[in-house]
Amino acid sequence: MSSAKGWKKWLRVARGNPAPATLSSRYIYILPTRYGVLFACILLGLLIGSINYALSLGFVVTFLLAGMAVISMLHTWRNLAYLVIDSRKPAPVFATEDAVFEVIAKDSRQRARFSIAAHFDDTIPTYADIVTAGESPIRLLLPTEKRGWLKAERVTLFTEFPLGLFYAWSYVALDARCMVYPKPATHHLPLPASPDQGAAGVLNSSSGDDDFAGHRAYQLGDSPKRVDWKASSREQGLLTKQFQGEAQSTLWLDWVATPGADNEQRISQLTRWVLDAHGLKHTYSLRIPGIEISPNNGEPHYHRCLEALALMDAT
Repeated sequence: MSSAKGWKKWLRVARGNPAPATLSSRYIYILPTRYGVLFACILLGLLIGSINYALSLGFVVTFLLAGMAVISMLHTWRNLAYLVIDSRKPAPVFATEDAVFEVIAKDSRQRARFSIAAHFDDTIPTYADIVTAGESPIRLLLPTEKRGWLKAERVTLFTEFPLGLFYAWSYVALDARCMVYPKPATHHLPLPASPDQGAAGVLNSSSGDDDFAGHRAYQLGDSPKRVDWKASSREQGLLTKQFQGEAQSTLWLDWVATPGADNEQRISQLTRWVLDAHGLKHTYSLRIPGIEISPNNGEPHYHRCLEALALMDAT
C-alpha cells in the first residue's frame, strides 16, 4: 500500500446505510492542485516585483488575481457540498466480467453542479453534470475475480470546477453489493442424459402448455407467466397454473455426475450446463451438496440456480 493510501484511510467516510449519504462539510477536504501551487508562486513573484519597483498596477493585478483564486476555492467546495449520494442494485455478472455499480448523485441545495467525478481506487474517474434539483447516474466498473458477493469499495468523489486551482474530494461507502456468478466452463460438454429421456405420450406435467389441468401452491422460482393473478386478486393466495401436455424430460444437473479435476471446475461445468439448458428452454433441476432445486425453467429459476452455484461452499 502506498503512503498516500495509508494516510487517506484515516479520513472520514460518508456512509449511506440505510439512508443515502450526504456530503456535509465535515466530509469534504480541499487542497490546491499543482496548477494552484504554480498560480500561487506566480502571484508571489508578482507581489515581490510590485514591492521592489513600487508598481501600482502590479499591486492591482496581483490582488485581483488573488481574490479570484479565493473565490474559486469557495466555488470548488460548494460544487461538491451537500450532494446526496445513493446507489442502485447492480445486475449479476459472471466472474472476470466487470461489475457495474450505479452511483446516483443528487443536488439538494437548488444549484447546478459541474464536472463531478467518481471512481473506485485505482480506476479511471467518470464525470457527470447535475442540473438544479436534479440527479445524475454515474456508472462505475469494478473488476471481478471470483464468484460470490462483491461488496462495493469506497468511492471517491471529487471536483476541480471552475478553474482547476483546487481539488475538493470526499469519500462515500456504498451500501451495495453485486452477485458474481461462477465463470462458465469454456468447453461445451453435452448436457447429461435425463433419466426419462425419450419418454413420450400424454401425462400430467407442470411443464406442458396444452390444456389447463389445475393449480398448485406457488413455489419460489415459478415463472410469473404461470401464476394465476386473477385467483390472487380474489385473495385465494398465490397459485401456479398446471397444464396437461406432452411429457418433457427433466434434466438433472447433479454435482455427483459432474466431471472436473477439482470443485471449482465442477462448479464451472455446472454453470455452463445451466446456461445451455436455459438457452434451450429445457426444464432442469440442480442438485449440489446441501441444496436441491426442483425442476423448472424461466428467468427466476435460472438466476436461482446460478446464485446457488455462486454461493456454494466448495472447500
